[in-house]
Amino acid sequence: MAVYTEVSDEALRAFLAEYEIGGLLAFRGIAEGVENSNYALRTERGDFVLTLYERRVDPAELPYFLGLMDHLARRGLACPTPVPGRDGVALRELAGRPAAICTFLEGVWPRRVRPEHLAPLGEALARLHAASADFAGSRPNALGPSGWAPLLEACRARGEEVQPGLMAQLEAQLAAILAAWPRPGALPAGQIHADLFPDNVFFLPDAAGRPQVSGVIDFYFACTDLLAYDIAVCLNAWCFEPDGGFNLTKARALMGAYQTVRPLAAAEAAALPVLCRGAAIRFLLTRLYDWTHTPADALVTRKDPLEYLRKLRFFAQVESPGAIGA
Repeated sequence: MAVYTEVSDEALRAFLAEYEIGGLLAFRGIAEGVENSNYALRTERGDFVLTLYERRVDPAELPYFLGLMDHLARRGLACPTPVPGRDGVALRELAGRPAAICTFLEGVWPRRVRPEHLAPLGEALARLHAASADFAGSRPNALGPSGWAPLLEACRARGEEVQPGLMAQLEAQLAAILAAWPRPGALPAGQIHADLFPDNVFFLPDAAGRPQVSGVIDFYFACTDLLAYDIAVCLNAWCFEPDGGFNLTKARALMGAYQTVRPLAAAEAAALPVLCRGAAIRFLLTRLYDWTHTPADALVTRKDPLEYLRKLRFFAQVESPGAIGA
């Protein structure tokens, strides 16, 4: 989350007049994130988040994102719920941008991932997959396998500045991943989050002080793809330690809790090593693209693509699903 588009007091009050959420009490920008402009909004009816969708988001895809969040919330998953205006429409316009108000979720995302976070995460991910099974919408994964080669090509001019020999490594890795990727229809597919990093999951302690998921946010990379690929994203994002080592205890906790809700088919478990390699190269390539295309003095903080090169190398030498918790 971040703020790129400023909203005047007059425009905000006119916008809020289209809703039945009470009078405005407080309004401030939210600094985290990189995709859209987000504001914390407090009214007489409670707390909300106002999002203005910036140019990197295709307005034609917003009904899918908002519809999916509404669908999941109605089935009991703790996620932002789009708030409709008086006319029943949630997607509107403010300051020249598509905009929507969603409910606010309590909780804190884990700055340091502990093993006890992984079981609640696995259960929440499986519940997301189960709850979205009857969602009518669909959206191709623009950052799936068909998008990786174009991303790699777009980084070619400056990729060697990050690390000499990097482009040849990535070409070889990508060719091997695509050759081993599951064929269409071979694995269960559905709606996936596709970006379930720690900063997109909120936790609160239960009565015994154990962390429980209180919310899943940021569905703007959600798409229709292999369900097990979502698990692979989480294994990449949650199961490596700061020193780069893979934490098998965390992986087993994630996998075990997921399967209490949705047991994996044998073919899904067998495919996890290559799905993890795919998830690693996806985030490596998007980070590499941002690293090579974002000016050094830009306000956006660039993330190190080489972190995911190390993860890619780890998953490339995994010989069995058991080695990564399956």
